[in-house]
Amino acid sequence: MSNESQKQIIYLISGPLGVGKSTTSKELAQRVRQCVLIEGDNILHMFQGESQPAWDERLRLTWENIRALTRNFMQHGLNVVIDFVVEDELDWFCEQISDLNVALKYVVLHADKATIAQRLTRRGDIQMLERSLFLLHKMERDPSNRPFLYDSTTKQTGEIVADIINGSRFTVVQKEGSPP
Repeated sequence: MSNESQKQIIYLISGPLGVGKSTTSKELAQRVRQCVLIEGDNILHMFQGESQPAWDERLRLTWENIRALTRNFMQHGLNVVIDFVVEDELDWFCEQISDLNVALKYVVLHADKATIAQRLTRRGDIQMLERSLFLLHKMERDPSNRPFLYDSTTKQTGEIVADIINGSRFTVVQKEGSPP
């Protein structure tokens, strides 16, 4: 067994709405041994009432809680699947876990526009199409995402999950000077 296969793994599943993040994350968490699923939207939706912090503050607090939960689960020997949209947080998140002896697999799911529209319509979220297409464009154009892009347009969930588990191309390489 290789050193990497003995390490705990954090799977960070990103992408715009309608590409299969939640479905993929749930199945992935079921197939990985000793694993928990952190659904970032559930943390984001904890904010209640009329007097909420501004969007940037809610997002910052959500990421801080994702980080805290991830560290806690990792310190207790569990693997973690995180289902949340990553816009500019990847470097920050890597820095926050750099002292842990874990592997990070990062996947940015994407699909063609027609497929996203069809999926959002089917689940009753067509009002989110504009936001999803904005994020799709942003994520596909970001050079740091390019190695981690995975086209889910014609893939079945089981195939996506198998590719993520077996695909070394999704492993984020730590920067020079970062602890393993």
